[in-house]
Amino acid sequence: MENKRKIGATYEKVATEYLIRQGYEILALNYRCFLGEIDIVARDNDTIVFCEVKYRKTKRMGTPLEAVGIRKQQVIMKSAMCFLNQYKLSKAPCRFDVIGIEGEEIAHVKNAFDGS
Repeated sequence: MENKRKIGATYEKVATEYLIRQGYEILALNYRCFLGEIDIVARDNDTIVFCEVKYRKTKRMGTPLEAVGIRKQQVIMKSAMCFLNQYKLSKAPCRFDVIGIEGEEIAHVKNAFDGS
């Protein structure tokens, strides 16, 4: 388990650096509340972006983007509500992105799922 956590942290750092290069402002890393966790919370202009980061060495277990199922989406959405309430940002536009890292390739899917 420790190895998986270390690998996850490594690729979350890669994703964070990628977002910074794209002009995003990082607001929180590994945001946790009683409902769950969000890997990266960032700001893209005036939009709050909740990012899930998934890494796969190969496609054998499916693509990284396929790894964010309905249950995970629900956890992210509920955790996002905690973040928005905690920081009094409930009126801010927001979206849910997935950053999939496969080997050295980064795929950034904006609006990967709908938060409504």
